[in-house]
Amino acid sequence: MDSQQVLTHGQQALHLLLMVSAPVLLTVLGVGLLVSIFQAATQINEPTLSFVPKVLATVGVLTIVGPWMLTTLVEYLQRMLQSIPSVVG
Repeated sequence: MDSQQVLTHGQQALHLLLMVSAPVLLTVLGVGLLVSIFQAATQINEPTLSFVPKVLATVGVLTIVGPWMLTTLVEYLQRMLQSIPSVVG
């Protein structure tokens, strides 16, 4: 295994990490921004007001996008495990 293969596998892993985590992170970011704007407009400084919507949004996104995330990760793992003989030998 040469350095180019290591860099290629690392780049693929980072790209997959960004693709899989992006829906959840962007949703939580958007909900947090909306809740912060609402709190600033109404001057309600309740910590649970920002926590509960983020948790509900995360659960909703994982319910919708979770199967895609799981199949993407499983396919990547299968590719990596199948490439072991060519990398070692």
